[in-house]
Amino acid sequence: MDSGNNAWILTSAALVLFMVPGLALFYGGMARSKNMLNMLMMNMVCLGIVPIVWYVAGYSLSSTGDSAFIGGFDHLFLADIGITGEDGGAGLRDVFFALTFASITPALISGAVADRMKFSAWVVFVPIWMMLVFVPAWSWVFRFNDDGSGLGWLVARGSLDFAGGTVVHVAAGAASLALVLVLGNRKGWPTEPMAPHNLPFTMLGAGMLWFGWFGFNAGSAFAADGVAIQAFANTFIAAAAAMLSWLMVEKIVDGHATSLGAASGIVAGLVGITPGAGFMGVNGALGVGVAAGALCALAVRMKFKFRYDDALDVVGVHFVGGLVGGILIGVFASPATLGGDFEGGLIEGDGAGLLLEQIFANVVTAVFSFCATYLIARVLDATIGLRVTEDDEQRGLDRALHSETAYS
Repeated sequence: MDSGNNAWILTSAALVLFMVPGLALFYGGMARSKNMLNMLMMNMVCLGIVPIVWYVAGYSLSSTGDSAFIGGFDHLFLADIGITGEDGGAGLRDVFFALTFASITPALISGAVADRMKFSAWVVFVPIWMMLVFVPAWSWVFRFNDDGSGLGWLVARGSLDFAGGTVVHVAAGAASLALVLVLGNRKGWPTEPMAPHNLPFTMLGAGMLWFGWFGFNAGSAFAADGVAIQAFANTFIAAAAAMLSWLMVEKIVDGHATSLGAASGIVAGLVGITPGAGFMGVNGALGVGVAAGALCALAVRMKFKFRYDDALDVVGVHFVGGLVGGILIGVFASPATLGGDFEGGLIEGDGAGLLLEQIFANVVTAVFSFCATYLIARVLDATIGLRVTEDDEQRGLDRALHSETAYS
């Protein structure tokens, strides 16, 4: 319980929390004006739902117990976790740092279903998805024994995820695709123009996300040490490189470099570096950023080819970016940064073992999240219904669902 470490982790938790309103503005600016407040609400309500879910059972089932697949019930309602314990509050600190990650994960999904999902259905979907998808995935990737060895079955096999590329971005991206397939496309998509209504908001949101992401990645070192510094530097370089590579792809393919492309490239780079932020040097981060920016810029175009309406490009940015970053750990991970007995990636390591583990862990998580989310969505659609009426969709969700408008 070093005071400097405490200060950094608590500050990082606040930075990650700040990412949620940043994401809300990023998505809100990309939505149509008649759905701006609905997009903000879908994001911000996660800050109401997820902390209660985490407090009641999410933390206990994701992070405690001896099973390789799911946690235990010893810390329901955060029992025996507090500042009076032997650890002086370190457990409570770590619970709430993890909670900020949990809070933003379902918010990521909201961008895929923009303009057409019932707010009431979203409020029901979020806690169910957290308990049935996010909590098990977190348990597989981020649960460790007291000696630091992996306990969750994926981390025990040897896969690496520094700050949530697999658990947050791949899981949310795969879930987004499943939910979109159940909901169906927006009325008029893709023939009618559905351009972003406020790109300055989107750029502002991207800046807030970049700022908060230093807590997301560097805070995941759980200390104010050299690993945090490395993660901080990698986060900066990857986002910068991804913005430039996205803009280059745009210029080559479309003939224009756009503000939406710049904002999206920043986020793609941040997503890409998240899983490996503390496991590689700056050169590796540069490579991840270039790859994430270019591949995500190409991936967002796939929705038109395959005819799935991922409204705000969650699949193209978060799913693809998370996969790129997670798999490239197996290429760029440095034994000098990893320490211990890790063999490193293909460039500085001894073989393809880590690369294969990264592919396996990310594919397993993606398939699990997609299948479980698809089942959840089907059940909810058959019971309470997922989609608004055609009249409400045409009118706009701000007026129809919230009886408000973003602009007079």
